Amino acid sequence: MGHDPAITRTWVLHPDIKSNNDRRLPEPALAEAVALAKALPGLEVFGDTIVRLPKAHSGMLFGKGKIEELHQLFDSEEVDLVLIDGPVTPVQQRNLEKAWGVKLLDRTGLILEIFSDRARTSEGVLQVEMAALSYQRTRLVRAWTHLERQRGGLGFVGGPGETQIESDRRAIDDQLVRLRRKLSKVVKTRALHRESRAKVPFPIVALVGYTNAGKSTLFNRLTGADVFAKDMLFATLDPTMRAVELPDGPQVILSDTVGFISDLPTELVASFRATLEEVVAADLIVHVRDISHEGTEEQAADVRTILTSLGVGEGAKQIEVWNKIDLLEPHDKDAVLARAARHDDVIAVSSISGYGMQDFVVAVEDALEGEIITETLVLSYSEGRKRAWLFERSLVEAERQGENGFELDLRWKAKDRAQFQTI
Repeated sequence: MGHDPAITRTWVLHPDIKSNNDRRLPEPALAEAVALAKALPGLEVFGDTIVRLPKAHSGMLFGKGKIEELHQLFDSEEVDLVLIDGPVTPVQQRNLEKAWGVKLLDRTGLILEIFSDRARTSEGVLQVEMAALSYQRTRLVRAWTHLERQRGGLGFVGGPGETQIESDRRAIDDQLVRLRRKLSKVVKTRALHRESRAKVPFPIVALVGYTNAGKSTLFNRLTGADVFAKDMLFATLDPTMRAVELPDGPQVILSDTVGFISDLPTELVASFRATLEEVVAADLIVHVRDISHEGTEEQAADVRTILTSLGVGEGAKQIEVWNKIDLLEPHDKDAVLARAARHDDVIAVSSISGYGMQDFVVAVEDALEGEIITETLVLSYSEGRKRAWLFERSLVEAERQGENGFELDLRWKAKDRAQFQTI
């Protein structure tokens, strides 16, 4: 019995391997893997299974009995694609595809596919392609010809397309060299933009957090921007920045970044380092958490691990936003609010209903207090070089000519003042 060729019938497996010491609970881990699959257009999840294993089998991942049992299941459900929520070696992938007669994709390959589908900026597209080639280089697995390609992805899921990745390592290496050259030009442009922003005396506030924590919804509520926000993993990939005027504080630049995820592919961590440099350069990091998620503590630990890998030290200014409290049951909500109240750097909010947003804005203002200094400076008429330096960086709000020289009303940071004193 045939099925719609436009749909890739998909089954999700989560190997619960005891020897791995994975801190993620299997049930929410499987739910996240299913959500990842649903985030990719063209896939329809027809089932999911937790496979409990004492240890991974080197050649096949699963034991012979389980492989045969799953083979019968996939045949009966006419499955086209099996997604395994975890790492799969090239040998294991080849053996399992042969045993089951289906295409197989591991967690890294799936995340790369999603990032490819989401990338919009030239930098994002280049970074995804480089990450995909680095991953593909270890495998050299050709896409299956019997699956029609429905979209412009990376070729891991679909069949033949217009730009099949070359299976020859030398060709991949040549392509990587070309992409690195292109990316270096984009990174230089990005660095120039960052330098120009550094001249503006506005603090940068970066929203970070686990994917689907509600960062983009929070960003939209604060800025009124029309950033794509949906209950979907990796709904936002490319960073977005907007200026926001705080009611009783300075104007800030708010940055919405890509969501983090556990076991983020190393290829992506390396390739997206330039994008995530916005976080490293931020004056304040806002860690947005989905407090309604049963694995919120594990997700928070994953975010902190990635921030550390990016070079964000413990001394960086950070506050936590416990989002989605509107999804909690009343007694759970009361408990969360009580916990949040015990911490000065934690704010409980609902970016959907707006609950707690005023408290969040106040917390940002308090965290940035001292970042912006307002003062009047007098320069003699002979100090034209210093005056020009201040105007070049837009640090002057008003200027008057007095008896002793130029009287300048300044709004600047302590680091601007320190740099000014070296002139």
